[in-house]
Amino acid sequence: MITLFSAPKPFVEEHIARIQTNAIRSWLGLGAGIEVLLLGEEPGLAQAARELNVPLVPVRSRAPSGAPLIDELFGIAREASRHSVLTYLNADIILLDDFLPAVSMVQGRFSEFLIVGNRWDFALHEELEFHEGWQEAMRQRFQEHGRMHPPMGSDYFVYRKGQFADMPPFALGRAGWDNWMMYKARHEGWPLIDASERITVVHQDHDYGHLPGGRPHYRHPESGRNIELAGGYETMFRLCDADWVLGASDLRKKRLTEWSWPRKIEADLISAIGPGNLARLVRMSFHPRDALAYLRQKMFGNRKSHSIGRGDGGVST
Repeated sequence: MITLFSAPKPFVEEHIARIQTNAIRSWLGLGAGIEVLLLGEEPGLAQAARELNVPLVPVRSRAPSGAPLIDELFGIAREASRHSVLTYLNADIILLDDFLPAVSMVQGRFSEFLIVGNRWDFALHEELEFHEGWQEAMRQRFQEHGRMHPPMGSDYFVYRKGQFADMPPFALGRAGWDNWMMYKARHEGWPLIDASERITVVHQDHDYGHLPGGRPHYRHPESGRNIELAGGYETMFRLCDADWVLGASDLRKKRLTEWSWPRKIEADLISAIGPGNLARLVRMSFHPRDALAYLRQKMFGNRKSHSIGRGDGGVST
């Protein structure tokens, strides 16, 4: 069937421990064919893995801040998983019963692919009780009190085991690496499928106390390093760059009327070219203000010309 893997935050702070437990239990409840792998050695994780009866695999390499490295996480999952379809997702994401049927539709059609999608943000303060009908009750709650996240990055990635074997050593929990994954799919010619209409994912709200200085991930210096490893801002693709759509009843190529123009032209060119000076020239031609900022940086050295912000996408944690 499918292997879900994640590298949770420490199970120390009560609220973080509760929402991560909610998320993992929702994954386990998807069906008997689900395999869940937890990766890391964070405080409290070993006990949580035992209580949830989920395998725990240690992580050897880390960024200077202590954050796990994405390439190792994906490599561990590739080696340890029993199934040919893998899903990385953040450990605060609740999945519902529309996930497996959607993945099954895609894997029955394509040999290689990347499924991504938008999320609902919802403040959930209690430990969930997974009684009969809990999923419909959850849908009603977040539709009444939740909010749809801006369509920048993605909190889950579904793909075949052989894909993404050459990832840069991105730092987890920082901006940029999820945007690169969407670029990578387009660059390799794999269908990049936006499943926002079909797959319901619920992100449980939390603060950023687990990050250095309590700063959001997109303001962290390692986010800048992630973007450098990705090949620059040119590779910061977003959900609007998906070329396939998994809708309520069908899987189809995105229609011309559904594209954001002229972004489609820019993304098509960068996907074909790959990162480098030529891709940078393409980006500058479509974003003259960024081009001027880049030239100022070149001319005046250390003056800060632009910064990483929400508008640049980035993984949501």
